[in-house]
Amino acid sequence: MAWNPKIEKMPIKELKDMQFKLLKMQVYRLYSFNRFYHDRMRQQGVHPDDIQTLDDVRKLPFMLKQDLRDNYPTGMFTASGDEVVRYHVSSGTTGKPTLVGYTERDLEMWTESLARALTSCGIGRGDVMQVSYGYGLFTGGLGLHYGAERVGATVLPTSTGNTERQIELMMDLGVTAIACTPSYMVYLGEVAERMGVSLKDDTELKVGIMGAEPWSEGTRTHFRDVLGVEAYDIYGTSELSGPLFTECEAQDGIHVWGDMALVEIIDPDTGEACADGEKSELVVTMLQKEALPMMRYRIGDITCLMEDECSCGRTHPRIGRISGRVDDMLIIRGINVFPSQVEHTLMQLPQCTGHFQIIVDRVGALDSMKVKVELTPEVFSDRINDLMAIRKSISNELKKYLNIAADVEFMEPGSLPRYQGKARRVEDRREM
Repeated sequence: MAWNPKIEKMPIKELKDMQFKLLKMQVYRLYSFNRFYHDRMRQQGVHPDDIQTLDDVRKLPFMLKQDLRDNYPTGMFTASGDEVVRYHVSSGTTGKPTLVGYTERDLEMWTESLARALTSCGIGRGDVMQVSYGYGLFTGGLGLHYGAERVGATVLPTSTGNTERQIELMMDLGVTAIACTPSYMVYLGEVAERMGVSLKDDTELKVGIMGAEPWSEGTRTHFRDVLGVEAYDIYGTSELSGPLFTECEAQDGIHVWGDMALVEIIDPDTGEACADGEKSELVVTMLQKEALPMMRYRIGDITCLMEDECSCGRTHPRIGRISGRVDDMLIIRGINVFPSQVEHTLMQLPQCTGHFQIIVDRVGALDSMKVKVELTPEVFSDRINDLMAIRKSISNELKKYLNIAADVEFMEPGSLPRYQGKARRVEDRREM
């Protein structure tokens, strides 16, 4: 079932023709009405007339998050102040925050994108959807809120925190779907268990929309088997609007609506295009955004492009699961390591809760990596010989998957931090 089948199942040639027309209009608009984009294109030696095919997008300059910070607050806006109806602001964890503006049409397109996405996950009229992303300056909660209302679902806007109350409301109101980070979903399951509640058996919860941090197929299996929740990956960033795109019920890649965004995968070192299926850095051009359209925005997320038609019948391109970030990637003794690889490995092991922390340090001239692993209550005991065998087994699994040795330290159940938002898994002491 599709929300907008005429668009979502449009023949690929027609979709690409539409993308080219939208790209051409957007480039002319940026060149003509925004000083930043005009100057950046002139520096690159490109004029809107040079865009003759869809592939000519590669002639255009890249945009970086630093550009948004350098032009804070509204230097990159292409809409006037009276056309902007809403602002959202990023967390600003490094440097200045990034400010994103929306026109009335931008909000409509955002809602349309989430309506298509939620419908593709089987959410619609008759569902009660609990939105446990943050509301306010963060974009997550409001985007999913309006998308769920658009498809006819009833929304429970719990935001983050007050977890026991969230579980009570989930039971009282017959919540069937939830939107939150995967870390918070794990935490919800733990709190429910302490309350004597089984999310699988004692609630109506069936569907989870999970995003804002990388997660693995092992985590999906855990949610399905232990919590009774079928989890769907959702993708978006503050700069692009917020959460925008999800997997469909086929769970074979995240659908990117081609009438809204043009995606590329590039080599982060050379900026050159990668082959289909090759994992590398994601670049996005927003084709219809009015207030703050991003052109060839280097997001820094690592994924791959999948342009074959999905079994669901939607013809829009898909991206694979986000495996990490270019700037979050750890290089340890010449080996690239992503936290999501560690998560994937641990989620295959029944002795582990799924909570972990990576400590990277330098001993003399050599890098070292320690993985703090939280064990299940059943496993964590005084049986020293058993724990030593389990530690060796986990170390071997990590080395097999990461191609690098890691010291494993066991932690008591419940001892590692829990996160209601994005999980912070890595402590890199080499930079201290």
